[in-house]
Order: sequence, then structure tokens, then C-alpha cells
Amino acid sequence: MPAPPMKTYAPFQASAEFTAMNAIALANDTSRFVLRLESLFDPGRGLAFPCDEHGQVTLDALSERARRNYFYARVVVGHEFATPSVMRTDD
Repeated sequence: MPAPPMKTYAPFQASAEFTAMNAIALANDTSRFVLRLESLFDPGRGLAFPCDEHGQVTLDALSERARRNYFYARVVVGHEFATPSVMRTDD
């Protein structure tokens, strides 16, 4: 029996307001993206999660701890974390 499809969740739609950040390999092996949430209270600190160019995070690819952090961060955007941004980097 084939494995069930991986779940994805896109809590934020990429827009012109989003800042580009870091990343996960897609079709092009050198392109990577991450969804980055900067702390509102501790400059330079935050959370980053692998995603596609649209900011969609594949939940099944995250560890249990990362998944908990991701769900927590989504809830406190605007209170503890700034609006998420998607950034592309090259390896």
C-alpha cells in the first residue's frame, strides 16, 4: 500500500509585504527557502522553518519539537513574533 500524501499547511500567503529569507531545496538544487519569524522582543532571535517559495511548510518533514514551535509561533504572530517572511538563499 502506498504511503499517504504528506500534509502541507500554508498559514500565510506570500505577498509583496513579505521579506525574502532562507530555505529548502526544490526543483533547483541550489534554491532553498525558509519561513522566518523574528522575535519582537529580542532582535536577531526568531524561528525558521523549511518551506517552499510560497511559504508552505511541510509539517510531516518537521520534528515533533519543530512542529510544536511552528504551531505556537503561528498563534503568537503580532504578540511575540513579527509577520513571517519567506527568504531564498543559495547553498
